[in-house]
Amino acid sequence: MSETIHACCVAIDGRGVLIAGPSGSGKSDLALRLLDRGAVLVSDDYTILEARDGRLFAAPPATIAGKLEIRGVGIVERSFAAKVPVALLIDVASPPERMPEVGGRTIDGLALPSVALAALEASAPIKVEAALRLHGLAFS
Repeated sequence: MSETIHACCVAIDGRGVLIAGPSGSGKSDLALRLLDRGAVLVSDDYTILEARDGRLFAAPPATIAGKLEIRGVGIVERSFAAKVPVALLIDVASPPERMPEVGGRTIDGLALPSVALAALEASAPIKVEAALRLHGLAFS
C-alpha cells in the first residue's frame, strides 16, 4: 500500500529525509540547499511513501519526477533517485525547541524519527545532516 504526502524528500548517503510543512514554509528551499551540499533529489512538494519489508520507501510522483520549484526562478530539472529508504522526517511547521527530545511519526504502521527545524535558518542544512547522523534510522 502507498500514500502520497505533502513533503519534499532528499537522499543523503542513500537515506531518505522527508521535509514536511505547509506551502511556503521553506521545504523546497531547504531541499535546494541540501542538494547544493551533495544530497540527491527524490521529490519536491509531494512524495509517495510505500511500506515494504518493515521499511518505508520514498519515490516521486511521475508528473514531478526530477523537477524542483525554486521560488522566484521557476521549475528546474535535476537528477533524482526513487525507492529510497526513509530514515528521518524534518518538521518545518513546528517551532524547534532548544534541547528537544526526538519525536516520532508513524506512517503506514512504521515509526519514523522526527525533528523540528526552522527551514530558512542558514544553518538548517547542517542541522538536517547532524539530525540524520544522530537520530536517523540506519540501514544495512
